[in-house]
Amino acid sequence: MDASQHHAIDYIEFPVVDMAAAQRFYADAFGWEFTPYGDAYAGIRGKDREVGGLRLDAEVTRGGVLVVLFSTDLEATLARVEAAGGVVTTAPFDFPGGRRFHFTDPSGNELAVWATS
Repeated sequence: MDASQHHAIDYIEFPVVDMAAAQRFYADAFGWEFTPYGDAYAGIRGKDREVGGLRLDAEVTRGGVLVVLFSTDLEATLARVEAAGGVVTTAPFDFPGGRRFHFTDPSGNELAVWATS
């Protein structure tokens, strides 16, 4: 069965400068699992299908689209991100609907994590 939805975000790719370091970071910080497709690409496994990938690139430029992940425990996720080698760029802050923080991964991609409380 095809789980894709018309006009919905279906797949997201992250450029990374070190494939092994990126896979370790995302596995340690978020429990993500990967399907390797050679040295330059790894698919991100979701619950029912592949939901994204890590693409080896020469460099990463910050400032593009901000990917925001959800957490049921923001403080625990913050601790896991830091323990895995992520760098918090914006400390947790309140916003309408919850709290969130921003971080960079080992390649320099900036992401955010939010929670309802």
